[in-house]
Amino acid sequence: MAKILTVLYPDPVDGQPKSYARDDIPKLDHYPGGQTLPTPKDIDFKPGELLGSVSGELGLRKFLEDQGHTFIVTSDKDGPNSVFEKELPDADIVISQPFWPAYLTEERLKKAKKLKLAITAGIGSDHVDLDAAMKNGVTVAEVTYSNSISVAEHVVMMILSLVRNYLPSYEWVKKGGWNIADCVERSYDLEGMNVGTVGAGRIGLAVLRRLKPFDVKLHYTDRHRLPKEVEKELGLIYHKDVESLVKVCDVVTINAPLHSETEHLFDAKMIGKMKHGAYLINTARAKIVDRDAVVKALESGQLAGYAGDVWFPQPAPKDHPWRKMPHHGMTPHISGTSLSAQARYAAGTREILENYFAGKPIRTEYLIVDKGKLAGTGAHSYSGGDATKGVDESIKYRKSA
Repeated sequence: MAKILTVLYPDPVDGQPKSYARDDIPKLDHYPGGQTLPTPKDIDFKPGELLGSVSGELGLRKFLEDQGHTFIVTSDKDGPNSVFEKELPDADIVISQPFWPAYLTEERLKKAKKLKLAITAGIGSDHVDLDAAMKNGVTVAEVTYSNSISVAEHVVMMILSLVRNYLPSYEWVKKGGWNIADCVERSYDLEGMNVGTVGAGRIGLAVLRRLKPFDVKLHYTDRHRLPKEVEKELGLIYHKDVESLVKVCDVVTINAPLHSETEHLFDAKMIGKMKHGAYLINTARAKIVDRDAVVKALESGQLAGYAGDVWFPQPAPKDHPWRKMPHHGMTPHISGTSLSAQARYAAGTREILENYFAGKPIRTEYLIVDKGKLAGTGAHSYSGGDATKGVDESIKYRKSA
């Protein structure tokens, strides 16, 4: 029997919901492009429930304990005295989420002598040291595509909320005001603006598709150019580098992975090349931008707004400067963990476990590392890069979002 160690974010302050805003969620059977949604034999939860927090348990407890496995769920993941650190040495399987990541560093993987499988409940396995996983024979899998559209929708929401000055207007209503002039003094139409994405993988392309109906001019840069028919369909303008894109865009959204070439890509120099009064959206990784450069750009007016849901470190401390900088629209790391997304990545996690315990192959598109090498989606999406110091939101590989 196996020991499964699972790290999930803490429950709501008032406990698990006793009821939900909606009775159900739409039932989908495939993602854009045709990939089917997770297909476990069964699930022990109702889609639309809160599954990603500790008490939600990804809906896995009955399934695992009925088979005699040991199932440990915690949110305590950081430091030598954490539950995660203490339980890791004899764990066979680790499950974690990008929103509350349990970092599997080289040091931790060396301690985890029995570890055979690391599952990301969601997408993005950059909290796992993939080199160390390959050396230690640990299979790494994630629920590919499960929350890509969720993140893309979050990006569009943030663009509109910044450009239309939604959040300050909402605050005037809460304060009992009717201050129209104060609300609209920073409010513009998105129509006609130049909007560009740095990275045009699953998320970046989904953002572009959702923005086309707004009659904006769409730009993108990516190390893999999109097919000509896609460029023609969406009216895309391709840029060979980030600098040429940011010079002409009113809105820039970052949908690229974090690696040695993108870490602090948006520093003071790059932000200075952007159009004065541009908006910057980052739902990728916080360290792609320079924290203090963003604050200064908002204070000076070089940036009209900054929004995102990725921070460094995570969770962000109460004194993090992004909490109080002007004209921001930050959220905790929530873009990919809507209740809809949770139903998909919980089902995908169960599918991976069902196949693993039955000795059946894990779906190719879910694999990142297998049998000591990059595999499946990992082999397609990752390539060797410069080594980084530990896994702290940095990654040794490049990945299309």
